[in-house]
Amino acid sequence: MSSSNDSIKKTLTVALMLCIVCSVIVSGAAVIFKAQQQENKALDRKTNILAAAGLLVPGKTVDELYAQITPRVVNLNTGEYTDEFNPETYDQLKASKDPALSKALSNSEDVAGIKRREQFATVYLVEKDGELSRIILPVRGYGLWSTLHGFLALEADANTVIGLGFYQHAETPGLGGEVDNPKWKALWPGKEIYQEGTMEPQIELIKGSVDAGTPDAEHKIDGLSGATLTSRGVTNLVQYWIGEEGFGPYLSKFRKEGV
Repeated sequence: MSSSNDSIKKTLTVALMLCIVCSVIVSGAAVIFKAQQQENKALDRKTNILAAAGLLVPGKTVDELYAQITPRVVNLNTGEYTDEFNPETYDQLKASKDPALSKALSNSEDVAGIKRREQFATVYLVEKDGELSRIILPVRGYGLWSTLHGFLALEADANTVIGLGFYQHAETPGLGGEVDNPKWKALWPGKEIYQEGTMEPQIELIKGSVDAGTPDAEHKIDGLSGATLTSRGVTNLVQYWIGEEGFGPYLSKFRKEGV
């Protein structure tokens, strides 16, 4: 009987020691690779920002290309820049979940389906030959199955689109997932988000294709075939973030006063 108890104790002891050793290894690996994970995350963010703005070119590293970009944190309520946060480390998605740094949206306000909106957001300014050439805005909103996260790039006039790209979503491949199709993304450059003389969002996806006979074609994008709800979601999220609740005050101020 004693031998049997000793055997059970030894088995439990060995199992316990294995658990301790494994937990130490896992914890150690998490600490060791944390810095690498953060570097990869930052590199991915920079890559997506550059891609949306059409700035990814062969022969140069992401960091070399990103050197022309200056991030600034903006107060979405006033449209003013703020030095309250470090733009390189500020996490606006995290801030959107913090009641002290965000606000809950009513049903009428929440056209993008994000539930809460952060009070501060990061914009990315691109300079060329000493002058501002592009403004890149983070955007997000709900489609059919998921929240789409991406970047909208504008010319220095704060009105003409350079590009739109999504780096995270779970829309249906071949339908809503066509937001990743280069042919569809190529429809965005040159489109205008506002009508001349106004700050009312006009850009939208329509059912079917845009052609020479489409009224206000400069504000229209081909809808995603077979993906009505995703198309509507893209329209809603873009209009939300360039509207009064999003970057509207900033873009209005920018068009009047510049950087």
